[in-house]
Amino acid sequence: VAALREFGAAIVERLVDESVCDAVHQEMQPYIDATPNGSDTFSGLRTTRTGALLARSETSQQMVAHPLVLEVADAFLWEKKTSFQLHLTQAITIGPDAPAQQLHRDHWCFNFHKFPVDLDVEVSTIWALDDFTAENGATRVVPDSHRTTGMPFTETDAVQAVMPRGSVVLYLGGTVHAGGANRSAAPRTGINVDYSLAWLRQEENQYLSVPREIAAQLPEDVQRLMGYALGAYALGYVDDARDPISVLHPERPVDSSFGVR
Repeated sequence: VAALREFGAAIVERLVDESVCDAVHQEMQPYIDATPNGSDTFSGLRTTRTGALLARSETSQQMVAHPLVLEVADAFLWEKKTSFQLHLTQAITIGPDAPAQQLHRDHWCFNFHKFPVDLDVEVSTIWALDDFTAENGATRVVPDSHRTTGMPFTETDAVQAVMPRGSVVLYLGGTVHAGGANRSAAPRTGINVDYSLAWLRQEENQYLSVPREIAAQLPEDVQRLMGYALGAYALGYVDDARDPISVLHPERPVDSSFGVR
């Protein structure tokens, strides 16, 4: 948390075991293989972005809901005592000869709204499913860019998040960053999981990406993280002022104060 506040980014090496990386890779590979490359240079003409991790990879829960990452997100995404939610999940595979991605800020996804520079609305993570190296397109981050606006930076300001597989780089929604150029002969896969304030719309629609029958089988803390929870008082309730978690747990009695007993 201290590193993100000061620099806008931080790396935690080997936060999950390599066996977790192996399992997520194996579970996601059929979907990665079926995902077309991006349609423009920003998404990557030699890059695939495969979502719906919670529906496709049971092991991905160990990254999506990792306690350390959630603690960091909670430290930043606590605006006026509202909660935070899962914003997106995707496996990003950068193919050989892919050029570097354009530098950008993740919170631009909210229609380029000009949030105050001291308001953090998003915390992003990239997990290294493969070793991230300077040659294979390790994520690039511009330190100290999170309290600035516009794009007063060039490619020379970015540094690469070189790290072994199982590691994660965390950065804020206002931190300037981008995917790196893959100059190696093999694809490089990372797991991108982002979190946002619960009163903002999710980039990946979790309710449609993860079928309800699968969502019902997930741990309750993951269900709530997906958005089956109130975003603030009376925000996101279902029909007769029910907490949305009751949709997945209909056996529970419902009170009249936008919540489930």
